[in-house]
Amino acid sequence: MVTVVKKSLSQIQKDVLPSVRGRYSFDTSLSGLTWFQVGGPAYVVYKPEDVSDLQYFLKNKPNTLSYFVMGAGSNILVRDGGYDGAVIKLGRGFSQITIENDELIAGAAALDRTVAMFAVQHHITGVEFLVTIPGAIGGAVAMNAGCYGFEVKDILAWVEIVDAQGNLSRLSPYELSMSYRKSVLPEGCVIVRAAFKIAPGNAVDIQQNIQQYLQLREMSQPTKGRTGGSTFKNPEHVAAWELIDQAGCRGISIGAAKMSDKHCNFMLNTGGASASELERLGELVRQKVKGKSGQELEWEIIRIGHEEELKREVA
Repeated sequence: MVTVVKKSLSQIQKDVLPSVRGRYSFDTSLSGLTWFQVGGPAYVVYKPEDVSDLQYFLKNKPNTLSYFVMGAGSNILVRDGGYDGAVIKLGRGFSQITIENDELIAGAAALDRTVAMFAVQHHITGVEFLVTIPGAIGGAVAMNAGCYGFEVKDILAWVEIVDAQGNLSRLSPYELSMSYRKSVLPEGCVIVRAAFKIAPGNAVDIQQNIQQYLQLREMSQPTKGRTGGSTFKNPEHVAAWELIDQAGCRGISIGAAKMSDKHCNFMLNTGGASASELERLGELVRQKVKGKSGQELEWEIIRIGHEEELKREVA
């Protein structure tokens, strides 16, 4: 789950950061926080203790400090130059899952798969498809994640956010204007909780649904490698992987970055790839697809870092 705030970059001194109950880590490599296992350092990684701690940080942080929010790091590519700002990393205080009436309420840091398995244990149906979506609930809501004919917007009841000024509020799916792989969120907000519509179900049927989705994923996607999930969004009326395949990009590579032979809309770090190699490979695929079909592929993976770093490496 990632929210980007673009502001002027400046070196923030440690002593001007608000005194929080959570934890700061300075000059921290982000490679270990992402599924690609690449990327440079962040000026500071902030792990809030809970929602009120996050509110305090956003209300009192320096105005010049840019930030983005990272969930499980599944669909993010951090450029090699790193990020000169704060990474807000949600942890244990944002991972609780509960059931209230006909809603399943999950913290933004709860993994999608964990939410699906929680539903199995409690004999409730409606969220089984989440078991195959990489990442955490905050990211799933932010990008309206989906698979096998289901999308988050189909089951979302409400979402709670902390805005850039530290105010807590609740939004409906209608207010998010959710569409294919997109939710319209207030700039700089942090998703902290979401509620999903559920119903009682048969335990055997729910478990069978879960197993079916997992089997489909295992058969069609590279599940063992360092990847970021789907690299590009599907254009209207056509699958991105078909365009990539038709353009001859299945299995192509730059250095240790490779488009999967199994599912060619998945990009892999086969071992020792740089963020630059991965991004250059993605741009090469986009170029080849545009030349072959005229279609403009849009990145689904979120890329973070300084544009000047990318220009210097691609040149």
